[in-house]
Amino acid sequence: MVSLRAILKHPDDLYPMVKLKLAARKAEKQIRSEPHWAFCYSMLLKVSRSFALVIQQLDTDLRDAVCIFYLVLRALDTVEDDTSVATDVKVPILMDFHQHIYDREWHFSCGTKEYKVLMDEFHHVSTAFLELGSGYQQAIEDITMRMGAGMAKFICKEVETVDDYDEYCHYVAGLVGLGLSKLFHASGKEDLASDTISNSMGLFLQKTNIIRDYLEDINEIPKSRMFWPRQIWSKYVNKLEELKYEENSVKAVRCLNDMVTNSLIHVEDCLNYMAALRDPAIFRFCAIPQIMAIGTLALCYNNIQVFRGVVKMRRGLTAKIIDRTKTMSDVYGAFYDFSLMLKSKVDENDPNASKTKERLEAIFKLCRDSGTLSQRKSCIIQNKPQLNATSIALVFIVLAIIVAYLSQSRPTIM
Repeated sequence: MVSLRAILKHPDDLYPMVKLKLAARKAEKQIRSEPHWAFCYSMLLKVSRSFALVIQQLDTDLRDAVCIFYLVLRALDTVEDDTSVATDVKVPILMDFHQHIYDREWHFSCGTKEYKVLMDEFHHVSTAFLELGSGYQQAIEDITMRMGAGMAKFICKEVETVDDYDEYCHYVAGLVGLGLSKLFHASGKEDLASDTISNSMGLFLQKTNIIRDYLEDINEIPKSRMFWPRQIWSKYVNKLEELKYEENSVKAVRCLNDMVTNSLIHVEDCLNYMAALRDPAIFRFCAIPQIMAIGTLALCYNNIQVFRGVVKMRRGLTAKIIDRTKTMSDVYGAFYDFSLMLKSKVDENDPNASKTKERLEAIFKLCRDSGTLSQRKSCIIQNKPQLNATSIALVFIVLAIIVAYLSQSRPTIM
């Protein structure tokens, strides 16, 4: 539960948060009753709650396909992520994973917590996969095969250059973009987007995650996971792990800003991809994570906390993004606002300052040229509102309603 202090500080977060909570409850009630589908949607909520909420925007058949696509790739990623699994065991599994999804009996014990449950009971995912339409199955199999091969390649290969970085991100996320485009096309709701812009949709999200998760990855036990390209970090330190040491704070922030600047090159493709979408549900499904990515980059930029802990959006802001993202005008507005936030943090002494501002100006121009900025009904980023007695009273009333609602007993969904 979000603290009262957070709500009083951002009272305009309250209404979207209430809507999001109610939507989550509704989503839980819509879980299919068959054991394998109940497992898949319940697991989706555990491994990615925000994604589980966004996926509910989609129509039933496409929603099922995207759910299984996500879980298959999450399972594949769990194998890759587990540094305790020996390379000679891991590589064949990654290479053959696209075949395992057709086997109702296959499972492999790895990962921790909910990810271990996913792997131990993967037969539920395979059973659900085999109920999808052939077009969906073919798309999922193709992407799983290509991703597994790419992951296997980088098990034995360091991310040295920026080209390596782009290649790795293509395998683990760009292919997700290609796969989703295939699923959207298979549903009959969208034209097939080009591989280039589909790839950029994945790269932008993945690079944001890699930037945000530096500390978690570098502290991974028993072995660090290092995805920042040597071509970038070697300009600042001798070893990637040195960025987390306090004495290297200035160098760390400059390296971070270099990484963020690199990620901004994908924004134009992402905006063009979203602008071409026709189906409102698919549009929201794609747009919400992209807005959260540019918002996360704005928070991370020039922020030493990336090397000290977790930097992420407050829940209320996430709720506002989900609530207020309905049209391409909202997307342009959010990208414009978050880019302005990022620009305000650019230090003129930063070695990449001019390049950063150049890429931000390209984003500003694209957003302005859309001609939609003036059409926005509300902004996601707002100045801190002034609280008065009425708004404070409203906060307490709504909180009381939420507590009363959530305290009611509900039947278990199975």
